[in-house]
Amino acid sequence: MSAQQKQEALIQAFKELLKQEQFGSQGDIVNALKAQGFDNISQSKVSRMLSKYGAVRTRNARQEMVYCLPAELGVPTAKSPLKQLVLDIEHNDVMIIIRTSPGAAQLIARLLDSLSKKDGVLGTIAGDDTIFIAPTDTKDIKKTIVKLELLFLKNLS
Repeated sequence: MSAQQKQEALIQAFKELLKQEQFGSQGDIVNALKAQGFDNISQSKVSRMLSKYGAVRTRNARQEMVYCLPAELGVPTAKSPLKQLVLDIEHNDVMIIIRTSPGAAQLIARLLDSLSKKDGVLGTIAGDDTIFIAPTDTKDIKKTIVKLELLFLKNLS
């Protein structure tokens, strides 16, 4: 099996484990992957994969805190359904508020946090369906709004 095939098998196994919604720690995920034969897996690798694929901790049906992937979203890309998740963008000349579909705020905030400060986003705080954005400079808040609208609300297909 090539290195590429091994990586693809690891990613598939990782996603399948998270779909089970029963792993509450990164160590649990490492152990489960090792049990499937992925011997070179580490906690830091699992941590990077959780971040890369937008995994979040949430309560499962038994009210246990577990890692899971956002439903049918996968990794956000320019062509992913992000435009369907962002419902509204508002501001008060000091702070920007984004309203999202329920459960989508953390995924969108993670994407926003990956932007550079020159894109106008200093930082975010996300709840379930609302994101507070601290702009890099309040004097340029309207430029930041335009960038966010282009990113999320305009049809760029």
